[in-house]
Amino acid sequence: MAASTDSFYLGFDFSTQQLKVVAVDGNLSVVHQDNVQFDSELPEFGTQGGVHIHADSLTVTSPVLMWVKALDLILGKMKNAGFDFLRVKALSGSGQQHGSVYWRKGTNQVLRDLHPGKGLHELLKGGFAVSDSPVWMDSSTTEQCQYLETAVGGAQRVADITGSRAYERFTGNQIAKIYKAQPEKYEDTERISLVSSFAASLFLGSYAAIDYSDGSGMNLMDIFSKQWADSCLEATAPHLEERLGAPVPSSAVLGLLSPYHVTRYGFPEDCKVVAFTGDNPGSLAGMRLQEGDIAVSLGTSDTVFLWIKEPRPTVEGHIFCNPVDRPSYMALICYKNGSLTRERIRNKCAGGSWEVFSSVLRSTPIGNDGNIGIYFDAMEITPSAVGVHRFDKENTKVAGFSAQGEIRALVEGQFLAKRVHAEKLGYKIIPGTRVLATGGASSNKDILQVLSDVFDAPVYTIDVANSACLGCGYRALQGLVAESGVSFAEAVRKAPEPQLAVTPTPGAEKVFAPLLRRYAELEERVLQESKQ
Repeated sequence: MAASTDSFYLGFDFSTQQLKVVAVDGNLSVVHQDNVQFDSELPEFGTQGGVHIHADSLTVTSPVLMWVKALDLILGKMKNAGFDFLRVKALSGSGQQHGSVYWRKGTNQVLRDLHPGKGLHELLKGGFAVSDSPVWMDSSTTEQCQYLETAVGGAQRVADITGSRAYERFTGNQIAKIYKAQPEKYEDTERISLVSSFAASLFLGSYAAIDYSDGSGMNLMDIFSKQWADSCLEATAPHLEERLGAPVPSSAVLGLLSPYHVTRYGFPEDCKVVAFTGDNPGSLAGMRLQEGDIAVSLGTSDTVFLWIKEPRPTVEGHIFCNPVDRPSYMALICYKNGSLTRERIRNKCAGGSWEVFSSVLRSTPIGNDGNIGIYFDAMEITPSAVGVHRFDKENTKVAGFSAQGEIRALVEGQFLAKRVHAEKLGYKIIPGTRVLATGGASSNKDILQVLSDVFDAPVYTIDVANSACLGCGYRALQGLVAESGVSFAEAVRKAPEPQLAVTPTPGAEKVFAPLLRRYAELEERVLQESKQ
């Protein structure tokens, strides 16, 4: 790998509450990091948690100029800290997924003519047809989702084309709402960007293309042809394709950095801008997932990231184009009942002690004598059901388990669910598969042992404090060599390795193979009963 250790690569992450930057050198060591907190450092925009929640509690937006000013601030901080911009060979970044930005007619020319004596937020003050961008927390587009699914041929048909059924937060449905509610603003829009491609445009000095991976989170792109899907465009808004521009590979070099940044901050004239992507695809890059790997984030909600070769879209979960390997895909499955449910059972059955909880996992039999529990304290996302459901080894519903049986039923049930849904989407465990664990519960070795046993694969732990940012620093480096056929894995081979935590208990596979089948059947039963 011919990356000079004297060179720097920048990764930016425009997330919900802050803008972050990480700089890595040619050895992929972090040499600089910084952030701007939107609420506290840009109080003039009046956000809480980086957003405005509207009176209907469904509409959630962020001011576009806040994101622009945050970029002015973070680059100013780096300059004041003496960061050597001249060593930056390439940069990339990520944005919170699904959010959209509406550039006013004529703004592309403004981007081309930026005056380096002024901040971007001054220069772009009149540049947006919609001043408050809808973001991923918005759930005000139920009507548009229903229309899209009806027009295209049902929820499964939308998933077959775009990788996901119609979701309120997905960009196409947000565009449809703006077209219907504010047609004059839609008419005044020259280009619609995702948060990621909007951010890339600020560096490029012209409208940046949407990349395949983040473009997969819009309900507008055919994830197999990697082109906009006509049936979805037609159901969304007129003349939409010309406002979106053609999507590009996630590793594409979009062009050279704008002369504005060269003059104002001292970047080199040959600094490349690599396509920006979504924060979840950015995290996949930061975690350095490989074919066959699965990453499990164990937090307030649990999230599963998968690397998939042959996706099978369903009405649950999401399939995106893979940001680091063009022929592959990634899948994302979200579970609402994560750490809060684990803490409830810990308090109820282990006296509030994680040590007692762990000792129970060590002392109870793998497979829990055939007892299976499904614990949906809150309405679950995957699948859409609620309630606590316990079954004995005969699949008969029971009122309760012993305290020890309850603890093991909860942890096994949560991980059985993750494997069942992953395999539904086309995930396959292959020789060399690794489970990468992150989030609060990943520090508990006994919980990880159950995870390893259910997936019959070793579990590694990774630190992902800045995974999206870091992943985009890695992607900036890869972008320079991708066209010459260097794989992402080869480009980032010097990055720190994850730590092996646990390996499967011998014989676990034989115990869990029948339990996986039973879990799938029992969950389906719960789902059907909840619909009655």
